[in-house]
Amino acid sequence: MGVEVGAQAARSRALAVLRVRSRALAVALLPAAVAVVLLVGGSTGQIDGPGWGVTRWIVSGFALFVLLAAAGIALVVARSRPAVSPTVTIAEESAPDLYRMVRDLADRLEVPAPSAIALTPDCDSWLEDRTHPAHGPPRPESRDEIEGVPGVRGLPSAHRRAPAAPVLVIGSPFLWWMRVGELRAVLAPVVAGTGPSAHPDIAAARRFVRGLDAAVAVTSEPRGPLSRTVLGGVGWVVRLLLRSCRGHAAEMERGVAAAAAERAQAVDYGLRIVAQEQVGLAYAGWDRLLTRVALPAWRMGRWPSRLDAGVVAALTELSRRDRLAEGFASRLGERPACDLLEEPGAIDEAASLLAARLFHGGPAETGPDWAPVDWDEYPDEVVDRKWRTDAARLHRVLDALGVSRSSGAGSGASDPEGPTLARVMDHLSDGEPGDSRESGDLGDPVVVERRAASAYEDEDEDGGPENERSSALAAGLSAEVAREEAAVSAGAAAPSGAAGQVGPDMPLWDDGSLPLFPLQPPRTGRELLADHVTAMVCCAAMDTAGAAPGLDWLDGPSLLINGERSVDLGPRVLSLIEEGDPAPLRTWLLHLGIRPEKPVRLV
Repeated sequence: MGVEVGAQAARSRALAVLRVRSRALAVALLPAAVAVVLLVGGSTGQIDGPGWGVTRWIVSGFALFVLLAAAGIALVVARSRPAVSPTVTIAEESAPDLYRMVRDLADRLEVPAPSAIALTPDCDSWLEDRTHPAHGPPRPESRDEIEGVPGVRGLPSAHRRAPAAPVLVIGSPFLWWMRVGELRAVLAPVVAGTGPSAHPDIAAARRFVRGLDAAVAVTSEPRGPLSRTVLGGVGWVVRLLLRSCRGHAAEMERGVAAAAAERAQAVDYGLRIVAQEQVGLAYAGWDRLLTRVALPAWRMGRWPSRLDAGVVAALTELSRRDRLAEGFASRLGERPACDLLEEPGAIDEAASLLAARLFHGGPAETGPDWAPVDWDEYPDEVVDRKWRTDAARLHRVLDALGVSRSSGAGSGASDPEGPTLARVMDHLSDGEPGDSRESGDLGDPVVVERRAASAYEDEDEDGGPENERSSALAAGLSAEVAREEAAVSAGAAAPSGAAGQVGPDMPLWDDGSLPLFPLQPPRTGRELLADHVTAMVCCAAMDTAGAAPGLDWLDGPSLLINGERSVDLGPRVLSLIEEGDPAPLRTWLLHLGIRPEKPVRLV
């Protein structure tokens, strides 16, 4: 009963959308109908007399103008390419078990099976209609939407034509973290949506709304003065139609979702409740992996090629640390959903590259400044390089500010001209180089911890450092980072524009708007300064105390001291840059045997 109620509500709303289209057509034909009446009346002598001849010509001209305008608007709506989500298309021969599972699920739900399966680098799943003629012409060769990634093939030639059923888009983290049964339970309500999608009225209403939406995007593009004027009028009409049917379209989609959810109740209902917990956990692990682990690599010109496998490692580590997640680790003995793929490694690589493009704006192909990196190579290729690059930038800004390379009389520097941590600490300290405001308390752990904790309590509301020297250094770092990012963006844009090749997925979505979903806002001056000072400390620890770069699945780059991850460095760095107090950091360095006066190796 619930299925019929939801489907009926969706169909009624679809008819309301189609009525908007019919009314628009009637308005366009009304002047022509009036002109026909006047012309017929004049030819038969029924409508004749002074002034009617002029009226007939005026009405006929106006009717012709309205018909031409309506035809133009209809042409723009029909030829506008609806937006298509960037995905990694999975051919059936690349995942026969996955296709078989989805078809079995559709048969059990008594709905049409999706026409194809694609992956998105996000924790979500949906059905996407790609039946527009602009999406259907066959390509010269079978290729995936992500160019340059071997082993992932596009749809077979039979599916290059406009399919009748929508495409099933699955979040790639689900395939690696979820078990086969859990994935089936999560996909049941999504696959059930193909039933309402096959209804002619709902399909026609969706095509109309998507066409209007695509036409709005076309009319909003910058063009010449004449084209802007013409398309401005088209855009006004299209937006009026879109506003008229927007509420009906939203209610139609709610009805479709309600009908699909009700239909899926009978399939794996108990397992779906458990699987929904995994959806939330996967989202948390995926978000943390992207922001803490992938983003530093992307900024260094490296893209981790096994992001989905990293989700499993991150969530496994979370289950080890968090007692609330202990029960999730026992699931790992069951068959993972990625076993349904013939070549999971190649598909993971394609999804990882797509994630880098969507969330960071990286190019579509690998190159000297944009190369994949395995997790085993991450500490050396990303962490070590990141720290040394940041440390080098920090010393360049200090040089630009005129800060002396000498680390002070009390530091005992062996090479005054070398880049040392002591130079940074002396510049940021409030007191004389090498001194402390309470040097007698350096060995008191209570005093050290109190000062370190106070760094968090005394932050500015705007996120900027309180120390004047820190403020000047943070401003210099921000300017330097901005210049470097602008140079990288200019260098990346030039080759793509010159070559004219950005991959076969370019007609589906605009690379010029990348990244579509930037992960983080620009870093504040305090954050940049803290990152760079931390990088300098880590370089000194690696070069003078035998520390090593490491990867923490939940926190990203980490410093390993005697094989253990250092977790107490951050508050001490904040105490230095915000209060000008080097005492907590000096105590930490002394305890670990790190020599701040020794020069470090930079890139």
